[in-house]
Amino acid sequence: MARSPLFGRRIHITGRISEEIEYSSGANVQLARTFIAGLVKELVKRGANFVVPVDNEPTRKVDGSPICFDWLIWETLDRNLILRPSDAPGVMAVAVQHHKSEAQVPEQYREMWDRLRRSDKVKIDNASFWNMASKRMEAQAHWGDILIPIGGDEGVLFLTNIYAGNGKPVIPVNIPIRPQTTGAQRVYDFGLGRNNTKRLFQTSGQIDAHGWLNRVSFATHSDVKVMIEDFIDLLEALDPPKAFAVRLLDCANEHFKAVDDFFEAVVKPVVEGRLGYKLLVVDGKQSVDQSRIDSEIFAKLHHCQLVIADITGSRPNCFIELGYALGRGLPTIVTAMKGEKLPFDITTYAGYHWSNDTTAADRQKEFLDHWTSVEVRPPLVNVEPFIT
Repeated sequence: MARSPLFGRRIHITGRISEEIEYSSGANVQLARTFIAGLVKELVKRGANFVVPVDNEPTRKVDGSPICFDWLIWETLDRNLILRPSDAPGVMAVAVQHHKSEAQVPEQYREMWDRLRRSDKVKIDNASFWNMASKRMEAQAHWGDILIPIGGDEGVLFLTNIYAGNGKPVIPVNIPIRPQTTGAQRVYDFGLGRNNTKRLFQTSGQIDAHGWLNRVSFATHSDVKVMIEDFIDLLEALDPPKAFAVRLLDCANEHFKAVDDFFEAVVKPVVEGRLGYKLLVVDGKQSVDQSRIDSEIFAKLHHCQLVIADITGSRPNCFIELGYALGRGLPTIVTAMKGEKLPFDITTYAGYHWSNDTTAADRQKEFLDHWTSVEVRPPLVNVEPFIT
């Protein structure tokens, strides 16, 4: 099987069923759970990774059905570890929890969770002593690349706004397990507006986002195998995450050729070939979405998931764009040609100083190693709210 575009991407499935059976029949609950279990299994086969909360498992009074899907996902991951490609990058799942999580793990999952948490397949991100659900969801959204909401209520809408605001795709599942005006149902209906769909996600290929959303309408569908196949096809048709390049573009500059070689021989092969991003450069030669080039630059910079800022030549516009990326808290790699004299504020920020004197393979490895070392560094200013 050819490598899936989902290889290494972190999938975040979120939602909950209604307490009231009139909004969430037993048949639809079972359909939703079967769909999620089958979807997770197929994603594991493709080398996808996951973001999954760790918490208790409340059940609804009417039939004892679990309200959330988190432990179904953990159980499915555990059962299908053998299907994960041996070269899949990163940990299989980021577990986001809080200070009470370990005590709230359901007894039937305790042995499984203890085994997983001690393995190299799981990374635990503890939201410290945050009791606010919003802070835990912000941590989940930090790690996730793709949001898949199903059911749910205000929490789904909160996460949708975070993901969409950060340029990350949101693919709602419209199996009716909550009222039509809430959660994933509401997000799906919003996306049915032709001009709204692309605000949730964008795709490549002959079928546009609006066509895909109509194709995965599951409200009255019950063939789970077909549902999963269609949904996987949609996920694999998504545009890759965006990496924005801040770099020297003036071909008359004495350093242009060296910078261009660095990006062509090192940055692009690593960012696109190894990390799975689409590298964006705004130099006025591409088709644009904005009426002004400066608006185009900052719109793409604002919604990207990674920034590579090369400050060779110390151009003011690059420092402005670098400052915007750092202020927004975007994952940022700062690079410069060896020997470049840098301002004080930049010399204290760990960066990658490159030269074109060694082989491309060696330079790519060095660049990738640098990214690995700085990937999870905190933002410049860690702002803590007053009330927890």
